[in-house]
Amino acid sequence: MATVAKSLQRLLPRQAIPPVLKHNAANLYQVLSRTPNAVGKEVHQIRWSRKHISDSFWRITRAQFKCNGDHGKAWGQLYWKGKLVTEGREELIRGGLKYKWREGRSAAPAPLPVEVEVKGE
Repeated sequence: MATVAKSLQRLLPRQAIPPVLKHNAANLYQVLSRTPNAVGKEVHQIRWSRKHISDSFWRITRAQFKCNGDHGKAWGQLYWKGKLVTEGREELIRGGLKYKWREGRSAAPAPLPVEVEVKGE
């Protein structure tokens, strides 16, 4: 499936690539509008991963798009570090245009390997 998408991307000019084939970080509404049904999708701000905040995400309950999916409104439930914060209710998701978003849950980047020098006796 990935090879088909890459082949199509090579054939189309950069500006004409449909949103479904784009998988990089974008604003919230662009990420959600890539698929026909955004309800139930999990999304996170990429800055959470950079700050080593793992297992945090918004689960989308409803969304409204305008301007071909570049703008709109989205509601959902916030899970912060694996725990549901907005229990029993949905909340308007703020910062949809301000930050970069990606599908899935946030994951802290892997730590860099540390080399330990052992002094000889």
